[in-house]
Amino acid sequence: MKRLVIATRGSKLALWQANHIKDRIQAEHPGVAVDLEIIKTTGDKILDVPLARVGGKGLFVKEIEEALLDGRADLAVHSMKDVPVELPEGLVLGVIPEREQPTDAFLSVRHAALEDLPRGAKVGTSSLRRQAQLLALRPDLNIVSLRGNVDTRLRKLMDGEFDAIIMASAGVNRLGLSAPMRQELGPPRFLPAIGQGALGIEFREDDEETAELLEFLDDYATHVCVDAERGFLTGLDGGCQVPIAGYATLVMGDDPDGEDDEVLLTGLVADDKGERVVRREARGPAEDAYELGEALAEEVLEAGGGAILEEVYERGL
Repeated sequence: MKRLVIATRGSKLALWQANHIKDRIQAEHPGVAVDLEIIKTTGDKILDVPLARVGGKGLFVKEIEEALLDGRADLAVHSMKDVPVELPEGLVLGVIPEREQPTDAFLSVRHAALEDLPRGAKVGTSSLRRQAQLLALRPDLNIVSLRGNVDTRLRKLMDGEFDAIIMASAGVNRLGLSAPMRQELGPPRFLPAIGQGALGIEFREDDEETAELLEFLDDYATHVCVDAERGFLTGLDGGCQVPIAGYATLVMGDDPDGEDDEVLLTGLVADDKGERVVRREARGPAEDAYELGEALAEEVLEAGGGAILEEVYERGL
């Protein structure tokens, strides 16, 4: 019997994602056995420091990629927003399944929406991107760093430590969790992280057998949109811990082969206080999605995004 090993982080959400892919593989290929290899990453070990201060890219994937390269695992299931745009030599991000909800979830015990929070309300988030956009909308809020897995963050909210918290909707949905009050924060008002809501499946470039087994999982529309967003991130030379946001949608054409499909991409760079926000849009052929993202990044950098990012990196936020 063919056996595949999935490398995954050990959090509830990571295990849900890995088991979801495992179940889909076994349903499609009944003759394939799939096991999980749980790996602790740098991002999992450092819980008392805001992610943006830890620095570096790939905090949640480096050790997992090492397991792929040394043969302990055949594939890895990642949250796309955690995956750096530059992969180690010999690995490919070959499959991107259909995307979950890409928005952010505003969660609260007493307040129904962001607009309802009192002045100075304490809002928890682990993301400079969310912080910047929250403060652009509500500069009076007190934004506090909130680390930990989805369960931990929700417990802190329910225990009264925060007036509200912001988390990726996809993670909350996948684990079947929520809070008494919930509001979706999404495009065009609130842009998600690059690749938010999408999973990425990484494997060795020379492993053609695994590539063929996993091909059925790839979703065309999601793959195109995530390519555009990651092109934008590449052009900015950014990581997932800086105030960068991007969201793409696919505009289907009439050609059955998709040759006239287009991608619409919105990209954003902001300072951590939300005082300076550079936002631009681009539209172009789906087949050039990645290049469209890179070109939009250049536009954003020239419009002031470059100076903002330089300050963020210098200050080590």
